Amino acid sequence: MTSRRPARPAGLSASWIPALDVGGTHVTAGMVDLTTGQVRTTDASRRPVPPNGSAEQIVDAIAEGALGLGAGPGRSWAIAMPGPFDYERGIAHFHGVGKFQSLYGLDLRAELMAALPRPSAITFVNDADAFLLGEHWVGAARGHERAVGITLGSGVGSSFLAEGAVVDQGPTVPPQGRVDLLTYRGRPLEDAVSRRAIRAAYARASGLADVPLADVKEIADRARAGDLVARRILTRSMSVLGRAIAPWLARFRATVLVVGGSVTGSWDLIAPPLRTVIGVPRPLRSTGFVLLPAARPVQAPLLGAALCLAAEATPPHLARRRRR
Repeated sequence: MTSRRPARPAGLSASWIPALDVGGTHVTAGMVDLTTGQVRTTDASRRPVPPNGSAEQIVDAIAEGALGLGAGPGRSWAIAMPGPFDYERGIAHFHGVGKFQSLYGLDLRAELMAALPRPSAITFVNDADAFLLGEHWVGAARGHERAVGITLGSGVGSSFLAEGAVVDQGPTVPPQGRVDLLTYRGRPLEDAVSRRAIRAAYARASGLADVPLADVKEIADRARAGDLVARRILTRSMSVLGRAIAPWLARFRATVLVVGGSVTGSWDLIAPPLRTVIGVPRPLRSTGFVLLPAARPVQAPLLGAALCLAAEATPPHLARRRRR
């Protein structure tokens, strides 16, 4: 089955599309020009979002980030959103994923239609799909026919692209194309590979469980400063990810794995164990397979979401995927 994919932006009229990337702890806003691949932001383009806040607090934070763009009324908005989420209906289904629990069952489209300056439409796109589509257009996955993207932050997002089309069915990808549905030693992958998992593991291993949890950036800084516990926790987490993703890279015949998300700010620490465990699976040895950090980690989800909207095609996460 062949899915529809966003057309290349060449020839589109010069128009700026307002886009949002909603993460587990932040929202990023930008105006996207698909004729050039430029993203225009403001000083208020990135705002914190309380992952454990009330529904009102979370919606207000997202709306504040959007309003900071200064986009006028009558615009169509593109929003990259993590799952689980009903992207067609705009309904949140977050449950047991460590974030946005209060949004469960909420019609987020209706809430944002009321909060934004009279938008004409709001299109939701899976954030990992948007990330890889953006990186495939102008970033690290450019020129690769078969690309895989992983986003590391409050959870683990994933996307598989074949010739620019998202694939989430068939024997070459995990169920629904979602790496987060995989398990390691009988437990969900995100119990070992996520912001909350890394923080909790460090707190336990360091004996600092009774003090405020260090964030991943602080843990990485401690590892660089010689903290062996911090280095061991990061190495183990990335090794688990590598063992989980390696078989799927081989089955999908990927030529590139692009890694994004907030955790990649520690690329110097997470890349070596990930690269060591993945190695180069035998089916990929003739493809020139590469492991790369995102070239445009902040802008790629905005670009990908806007690309879906501007293409006037069914967004990749709603289209019929090809089985490859």
